[in-house]
Amino acid sequence: MTIAVHVENLGKQYKIGIAPQGRGNYNTLRDTISNAFSRQKRLAAKKPDNLIWAVKDISFDVEQGQVLGIIGHNGAGKSTLLKLLSRVVEPTEGMMQLRGRVGSLLEVGTGFHPELTGRENLYLNGAILGMHRSEITRKFDEIVAFSEVEKFIDTPVKRYSSGMYLRLAFAVAAHLEPEILVVDEVLAVGDAEFQRKCIGKMNDVAEAGRTVLFVSHNMSAVLRLTDESIVLEKGKMIMRAPSAEAVDYYLSAGHARAGEKVWEPADIPITAAPFSPRAIRIVDNRGNIVETIRSTEEFTLEFEYDLDAPITGLRVGIYLYTARGEPVFTSFDTDDARMFNTHTERKAGRYVSRCVVPPDMLNAGRYTLGVNASSYRIHRYFAEERTLEFNVDPAGAPGMHWTEPRPGAVRPRLDWEIEKVE
Repeated sequence: MTIAVHVENLGKQYKIGIAPQGRGNYNTLRDTISNAFSRQKRLAAKKPDNLIWAVKDISFDVEQGQVLGIIGHNGAGKSTLLKLLSRVVEPTEGMMQLRGRVGSLLEVGTGFHPELTGRENLYLNGAILGMHRSEITRKFDEIVAFSEVEKFIDTPVKRYSSGMYLRLAFAVAAHLEPEILVVDEVLAVGDAEFQRKCIGKMNDVAEAGRTVLFVSHNMSAVLRLTDESIVLEKGKMIMRAPSAEAVDYYLSAGHARAGEKVWEPADIPITAAPFSPRAIRIVDNRGNIVETIRSTEEFTLEFEYDLDAPITGLRVGIYLYTARGEPVFTSFDTDDARMFNTHTERKAGRYVSRCVVPPDMLNAGRYTLGVNASSYRIHRYFAEERTLEFNVDPAGAPGMHWTEPRPGAVRPRLDWEIEKVE
């Protein structure tokens, strides 16, 4: 199989915290000479305290026609890696080889000039990607139709919404047939229908034998588009694996794993005051704090917190997600109108909000809890989307006498009747 992208020991270093010296926005000759001596002294002292490696020692190959996911938390180095591969920035060390023309969509409207119309920017962006005018003209109608901005194609793009920018920018990058397509968070903007079109188009690109490098925080899109992904953390590649395994690792990284999370004072933002989370825990029906529960048994979620002052209209709740970030349900401690009326005001003190999850509800798998404390449409005191993880063991669940996996996050025990009518 032909290797389309070869990356070997790639690294990019940046200077941080360097402010312009001298008067205004320029340096005098004296400032330049002085800075040069200061820089040499810092290097001699071996204290590069103003240097940071955005990407360090990354090596991988991508086969022609492969769609490779690149995932990681904010600041992990994903966008820097794509800029290196797109030749937007030069590497500090290492090397890379790319076989074929590279088309990049690194952010909404990359390469667009705000004063030019959509039509003019389409030709400009195509030229930047290395396309001939005849090639752009041949694809013009198809690109505009895909972008759904026909009515505004002769309007300056400075008047476009961010969604319209995205539609046109993605349409240009995807339709002008680069051998390698580099995409960074293309699904971060745009409605659900357009996102589906983007996913479908990238599938078409891959099936046509072109290579796609895809960065996204949308794990469902990563799983649908890619068979393999790499995980970045603090500028380094820590895993390359099948996408399902890589996504599960990414989503579980940094989570509490023993059935309980305790917040230290340093972990609580100042903006949460007067609400102060203390702990969240999973308790089985025998009173034990556990990480694994049986789907056939009820269990309790406990959220312990302090109020340093009274709060009116407070609601404390949980979000439940699958390990891949798909929502299962949301519930608050004052969803019941009687509970809301009883606890309209909560005085200062320590509280525990508990809810019981009934048996025969969740399917086998790993789940993630998020928490929220807010006054509806008034103020959000504290929220953390991925706080605690736990497993569900399906032993004894309905249908376990068949070995087939059951899709979905829920596995209810429903009452069935079988009636012979003739």
